[in-house]
Amino acid sequence: MSSRPWAMVAVLAAGIAAGTINAIVGSGSLITFPTLLAVGLPPITANVSNNIGLVPGGVTGVLGYRAELEGQRGRLARLAPASVLGSLLGGLLLLNLPEQAFTTVVTVLIGLSCVMVLIQPRLSRWLSDRPRRAHGGPWLLLGVFAAGVYGGYFGAAQGVLLVGLLGIFLDEHLQRVNAAKNALTLLVNATAAVLYILVAKVDWRAVALVALGSMVGGYLGARLGRRLPAPILRGVIVCVGVVAIVKLVSG
Repeated sequence: MSSRPWAMVAVLAAGIAAGTINAIVGSGSLITFPTLLAVGLPPITANVSNNIGLVPGGVTGVLGYRAELEGQRGRLARLAPASVLGSLLGGLLLLNLPEQAFTTVVTVLIGLSCVMVLIQPRLSRWLSDRPRRAHGGPWLLLGVFAAGVYGGYFGAAQGVLLVGLLGIFLDEHLQRVNAAKNALTLLVNATAAVLYILVAKVDWRAVALVALGSMVGGYLGARLGRRLPAPILRGVIVCVGVVAIVKLVSG
């Protein structure tokens, strides 16, 4: 990574923006990853360093939503192994497959996530007359595993995917769903970060700048996101998902 002051300021600012967006919805990597490329990092090193740097921001985002996490410990304990195992598989795929291999699948997944977020209230009403498990059942477990694979591989917009899944399968309001999403994405990113530290090339200057920025952004994003009404939060989630699709398709 370039040691020029403008490059360091750009990465720090991108980290703040990414931490804020991740706490509210996810997809902060759509800001930090291109920024790291622009300051001279190769794609895999940028992806790895970005993932590690965003972990501290995930911690502050989870702490900011701790009130909404109350009563969800058992649910998250059931879903956590799926996130961890999925993340490990995704990280291994990143280190062994070309990035282009997942572009089409990722685009479809984000599009599907946006649709799920939009129809979640109507689908939840349709499901209200049917028995729903407190922890979401096996289909949610499988979906969380798949989201973990994607998060370990690249991760941008994994929050959109998780909000769609959790909102459909859980009988919870959107802010509690968002809090659970933050906890699961933190697990995914932290798991992948451990793997990358052990076996991949890391630019620690980039990690430090993204980490510092994302910690500040995670705190700010949690304060803002908790105050957003559900319809506005839903709209923000969908808009971010559409931007993610456009960026992935355009390359």
